[in-house]
Amino acid sequence: MIDALIDQVTEFTQRPERQLLVVTADAERRNWLVEYLAADDVHVTAARDYDAAAALLAGNSIDCLVVDAEALHDGDADSTGEDTEPAVDSLSIVLFGETGDAMQLHRWQGLARSTVVRKARSPEDLLDQTSFLLHRSPAKMPEAHRNILRQLHDANEVLKGKRAMVVDDDMRNIFALSSLLEDKGMVVVSHDNGRDAVNALRLEKNVDVILMDIMMPEMDGIDTIKEIRKIPAYKHVPIIAVTAKAMKGDREKCMEAGAWDYLSKPVDAELMVGVLRAWLG
Repeated sequence: MIDALIDQVTEFTQRPERQLLVVTADAERRNWLVEYLAADDVHVTAARDYDAAAALLAGNSIDCLVVDAEALHDGDADSTGEDTEPAVDSLSIVLFGETGDAMQLHRWQGLARSTVVRKARSPEDLLDQTSFLLHRSPAKMPEAHRNILRQLHDANEVLKGKRAMVVDDDMRNIFALSSLLEDKGMVVVSHDNGRDAVNALRLEKNVDVILMDIMMPEMDGIDTIKEIRKIPAYKHVPIIAVTAKAMKGDREKCMEAGAWDYLSKPVDAELMVGVLRAWLG
């Protein structure tokens, strides 16, 4: 059993070409994904929906599946077939895009008896995740792919290990931001109100950046920022104000209170990461 598994892994790593399947309903996006991910060591096949992907998996050896977040809706809406029996024993799946939730992949996971699911929010993350899951050798990658991954890893080192505090009265927002930051190697603590955040910061002195929701009951974000700036250890720690209802003058009020930057919801993940790298770099 173990010998057979070792032989299988050895055979996979020694294969000169990996097989990648990408699924999206948008033809232009499909063509772009194929061009972006294809290389001498990676052959990319494209499908427009769940049924087409299931058929390709049943008749071909596919090492990794990329599902565009839009396909969770568009692809399934066009699908007329019933859920099929698992086409393969194991399959790595990457969910690509901002709007997708890995929990929505239940039907796609049924394409294999066992699956590994990862999420990629940006093209760079997608290349990184697929390269990892396909066990690609950097020596066999084209220079363009190596440069993208090198820049991504160098940038992520800036955030790795940094401690972020997320203050928001909506647990869904806390979960979304925490997931994004933890993906970049950050350590996240959270509070659902300003008063608890201020009390916690008076006790712990090792938070590197604070993401502050402005629209909160009781103590709002503006007042919370003012109180945080009274704590000696946090006079010069970056505070990024985040708000869902951007009103005229809000940015100026946040800056006057002591915020260093200002972002509107829904937060663009790449913009958020860029802002964090700029302040923590």
